[in-house]
Amino acid sequence: MDDTSSTIIRSLAPAISLSGVDLALGRDAARVHILKDIALDIGHGEAIGLTGPSGSGKSTLLMVLAGLERPDSGRVVVDGTDLGRLDEDDLARFRGRKIGIVFQSFHLIPTMTAIENVAVPLELAGNRDAFDIARAELAAVGLAERLGHYPSQLSGGEQQRVALARALAPAPKILVADEPTGNLDEATGRGIVDLMFARQAERGMTLVLVTHDAALASRCDRVVPMRSGRIEVGAPERAAVSP
Repeated sequence: MDDTSSTIIRSLAPAISLSGVDLALGRDAARVHILKDIALDIGHGEAIGLTGPSGSGKSTLLMVLAGLERPDSGRVVVDGTDLGRLDEDDLARFRGRKIGIVFQSFHLIPTMTAIENVAVPLELAGNRDAFDIARAELAAVGLAERLGHYPSQLSGGEQQRVALARALAPAPKILVADEPTGNLDEATGRGIVDLMFARQAERGMTLVLVTHDAALASRCDRVVPMRSGRIEVGAPERAAVSP
């Protein structure tokens, strides 16, 4: 098979494909079955909203498809790569190249400035232009004047913008976000969401968003509802896209 044929086959395959995914956490009597026979395909450039009540498994599912948690059984294929076939080092390198992650709690390094926080994953990947890219990404999220500030000197919204810039800096094909507005007020959260969807559309990234906010989920192309560790069968998946 030539390179052109391989590229066409990859483009026809889902960006993310999960089949028969099960995961339990804890031991003995405390063991809890978190994910149960999950099957889900997500297309290239598609925006997906994972919704459901607390404890439904949506954040755990996000961690599994981002390669941060390994399932007990089942298959997770991301951008044509079976994550189960990768050892921990290869998995970390794959995440660094392909997946940008935004957490609710920012997870910035407190002893590093904004530009240093964004440059870190690029430097770890051996990118010689790490600080130039970090500077451009911070400017793109409106923080060109805050490059040298530490997280403690930034507001919550500014910290989440730094986290978003860090996730986008390696130019990932997939962006995942776990309750990215959970620690922000409504107006600030709306600004972060606007930025996230704008970057997703500009770059053609696949977006997987965990949220309990129905209005936020409705901005996605599709809503995937979860309950008790399963994707709800028969629940409406298609969401109305906001104007």
